[in-house]
Amino acid sequence: MSRTHAAAVVLLAVAAPADARADDAYLLDHPGAAWWLSGQLNVIGQAQPGFHAPYTGDNSFRDTDHAAVSLVATVYAGYELTPTTALVITGESAGGNGLSDALGIAGFTNLDVVRNPTLGATPYVGRAFVDQIIPLSDARLPHDRDPLHVLRNLPVRRIEIRAGKLATTDAFDVNAIGSDSHLQFTNWAIDNDAAYDYAADTRGYSLGVIVEYAEPRWSLRLGELAMPKVANGIDYDLDITRARGENLEVEIHDELAGHPGVVRLLGFGNHARMGRYADAIAAAQRGEVAVPDITASRAAGRLKYGAGLNVEHEISASLHGFGRLGWNDGRTESFAYTEVDNTVALGADLRGAPWHRAGDKLGIAAVSSGLSDGHRRYLALGGKGFLLGDGRLRYGRETLAEAYYTARLHRGVSVAADLQLVGRPGYNRDRGPVAVGGLRLHLEL
Repeated sequence: MSRTHAAAVVLLAVAAPADARADDAYLLDHPGAAWWLSGQLNVIGQAQPGFHAPYTGDNSFRDTDHAAVSLVATVYAGYELTPTTALVITGESAGGNGLSDALGIAGFTNLDVVRNPTLGATPYVGRAFVDQIIPLSDARLPHDRDPLHVLRNLPVRRIEIRAGKLATTDAFDVNAIGSDSHLQFTNWAIDNDAAYDYAADTRGYSLGVIVEYAEPRWSLRLGELAMPKVANGIDYDLDITRARGENLEVEIHDELAGHPGVVRLLGFGNHARMGRYADAIAAAQRGEVAVPDITASRAAGRLKYGAGLNVEHEISASLHGFGRLGWNDGRTESFAYTEVDNTVALGADLRGAPWHRAGDKLGIAAVSSGLSDGHRRYLALGGKGFLLGDGRLRYGRETLAEAYYTARLHRGVSVAADLQLVGRPGYNRDRGPVAVGGLRLHLEL
């Protein structure tokens, strides 16, 4: 899993909807003390009937009936050392499996899945960072605390610095309607900009610094974070002269027809020891190898860059919509998130107040994703990425749709039903479509 499964437990306070920050969002009471202690459990079960597939490769999505269950448990601890300084640490365990070992679909169906099953459910430290505020105004406002933001009030204008082990997506590409696999969608390409190959290990975390300037109408954030040594790897490359992820995002808050909205513009550049599709294909054409191998063409200091647009808008008190556009240059191998070079996503959620279930939510979204010319030629010649590889390819855009209904049973306890349909899995017109049904249990302690 590259987008961290716990990063979206709660959204940034400036972006989170009121119902996600309500006092009754937790099963247990949380006093307004300097310390914070909470936990969460997310269990997702998914099943998939067989589908049409005339051939199957090493990294194909399995075409036979099968099911899988994932489980993520997290403990959050934080302490407000001073009114402007806090420490946050999380302990986590990610167990179970994803359908087909999370292979064969670029917009995979379960964000909670760790793509390296050999890591098992052994607990680990997910985050350990310092959160430092530099006030730029005397005026302060009460802060709706959550497990990753434990300071009790914040200056209206401020600089915020987070340093240590954290998730790039704790701060970048956040969206209040499509970022949370615990209460919202579960698909990778809906909960994130799928073309944003952001710095992360296979569990979704990195080492680095995120600096943000914030005021009520807009904010600007910068991030320098460590890249993995190899694609989808667990170990970091700490040679920052040649390996690092650079991130820049502008966030603007405004109103349209009297309803609030947010626009985020993102740019990123990843430096890492990556392979190039053109080099791998050329080696096969020269007869040096029978099948192109992206890993054989890796060289230090290569650059992948891209951009994204992320919008959300309140259409009415109960209905909220969102959209994303994403693109990367697609010359070097997909390295940290998923094998997508361009994407467009649209979706909405409807809160349950109209049918007297204020804590419930219904969501629907659709995504279309594509590959660069070099990436699709590489897969057509039999090459494999860390996620895809049917052995051949009759290319078409991978399309998917997801619908969910989350029902709140009690404060801090919810269940959800989920249905996804994936067309041309792995961008292959010869395979699919794939239907996936799911159930989810979520506890917020």
